[in-house]
Amino acid sequence: MRVVTGSRWEEFAEENSALFPEYRKNRDELLTFTSSLKGNETVVTSSLELIDLIAWRFRKGEENVLIYSDTGKALTLKEVYELRKYLDFDVRGGFSGEEARTSVLFVEGKTDAKFFKAVFKKLFEFKESRSAPRNLRFIERVFERDNFDLLRREGDNYYLAVIPSEGNSGVIRNLGNFLRAMDVFDFRVDRVGAAIDVDEDRESALASITGKLSGFKHEKTPLGYRVGETEVVPLIIGLPFEDELIEWKKPTVEDLMLHLIAREGLLDKVKPGLRALNESLGRKLKPKEVMYLALSAYGHWGNLEGFYELFVMRSRFRNLKAVLREARLMEELSYLAGMEVGGRR
Repeated sequence: MRVVTGSRWEEFAEENSALFPEYRKNRDELLTFTSSLKGNETVVTSSLELIDLIAWRFRKGEENVLIYSDTGKALTLKEVYELRKYLDFDVRGGFSGEEARTSVLFVEGKTDAKFFKAVFKKLFEFKESRSAPRNLRFIERVFERDNFDLLRREGDNYYLAVIPSEGNSGVIRNLGNFLRAMDVFDFRVDRVGAAIDVDEDRESALASITGKLSGFKHEKTPLGYRVGETEVVPLIIGLPFEDELIEWKKPTVEDLMLHLIAREGLLDKVKPGLRALNESLGRKLKPKEVMYLALSAYGHWGNLEGFYELFVMRSRFRNLKAVLREARLMEELSYLAGMEVGGRR
């Protein structure tokens, strides 16, 4: 199966190609058309709805591809399916406008996204943005989703996108697909961060990132790896929190929050309640359960993601920086925020 998009489609159309079959068809008719395909056709289209239907049906098999005619390069339909599902990536291409210096940070989940969003706002002068530069237009719609955030620093017009990715494997998946899409659709971002938890050890976590990069020509840099004109920056989250009242098993972003609420004095305030709950339940509370207790004690009536963002924004600069330095994340976050190695913009 070949799907062709872009403005130079005539160069890839064959004599029996289906040309823009979406014309004057509703969804039921598009479903019928997709069901009639055998897998050896070429379909030229500008319909995301039709692309979604074809990509879902033919997502298995390396021979099933989408060709972006403006560059002549191709993605597998599996890659297209994942780019559409997880990043709302517009595989029709053709965006214009000015590019800007930009970073993208893939994180595991919603709480991670709000934590790091608040860090960038608190420490690096970013504010939320409603408009995207050309090099983020391909995923502009994704920022309409909850917890997908686009930030901009007014001083130097630097953009930063924070994107939750459904766990460690989701971060690695999005990283690989995004790098492939940049090549096929001929756009660039300056830096891409991949924030994952230490499931076993730092070396194993880093290996999952370098394993994905093995499919690309890359070279080592002081903080990560260069793929073409883009630098990939790993952020390995692993800062154990030891307390006799809390059951800690493996590193997560909750560890960073535990260290922060401890430095800010909130943990001490909830410890009497923590002891009482441990005795009542006959077990120690897990880190995320402790965070719900802290949320209540703080008087926040929203969800956990909102609490993380609010608490980070209201925390003392020195405490937040101390936690990030102890976690060995400060230099990488500064770099993703547009700073050079050493802290200069």
